Amino acid sequence: MKNFGQKSWMLPQPVLIIGTYNADGTPNAMNAAWGGQWDAREIMISMGAHATTENLDRCPNFTVAFATKDTMVAADFVGIVSAKDDPEKMQKTGWTAIKAKHVEAPVFADFPMTLECRIVKKIDVSEEGYYIVAEIVNIVADEQYLDEKGRPDFERMQLIVYNPIHHTYHAVGAPVGDAFSAGKALK
Repeated sequence: MKNFGQKSWMLPQPVLIIGTYNADGTPNAMNAAWGGQWDAREIMISMGAHATTENLDRCPNFTVAFATKDTMVAADFVGIVSAKDDPEKMQKTGWTAIKAKHVEAPVFADFPMTLECRIVKKIDVSEEGYYIVAEIVNIVADEQYLDEKGRPDFERMQLIVYNPIHHTYHAVGAPVGDAFSAGKALK
C-alpha cells in the first residue's frame, strides 16, 4: 500500500449549495463540499471566510441545495466566484430564487431538493471561518423528483459528488444494494 500523508480526501464529498441573503436583501450562493449529517435532525458544514459567512453572521438562516448534473456548471461557478468580487454573480447562474417558507433564506428553484436550516451553534470561530451545526427546519422538493410514494427519488435527481483527489465532479449512479439488508447474506 502507498502512503499519502494527510490529505482532505474523504470520498465522495457532497456538492452543497448554501443559500443566504446579502445585507441588501439579494440572494447569494456558494458551493461547499465539507459537510454532512451531524445527527438525525442536524447537519454540519465547514465554512471559510466568505460573503456567505458574513451573511450567516447577520442571520443564522440558510438553505442547502444538492447540486446535479444540470446545475454543475453554475454550481462550480458559485464556488470559484465571490459575491464580494462579482455583484452579478447570481444573475450569471440563471437560477431562480424564491423565499423559503420556514427560514429567512432563498430557495433556488433549479435544484430538486433543498434543506431549510437554522444555525444551532458555531464551532472554532476565527478569521478563517468556522464550523456550523444547523437544525433542518424543513425539506422542500420539486414534485417532478418524487417517487410513486411521494418521497424524493435519489436517482431521478441526478446528484453529483466532488472527487477532491482529481478535482472532478461525478454523477451518482444506480443502486447496488439495499442498506440494512444486503449484509444479512453473511449471517
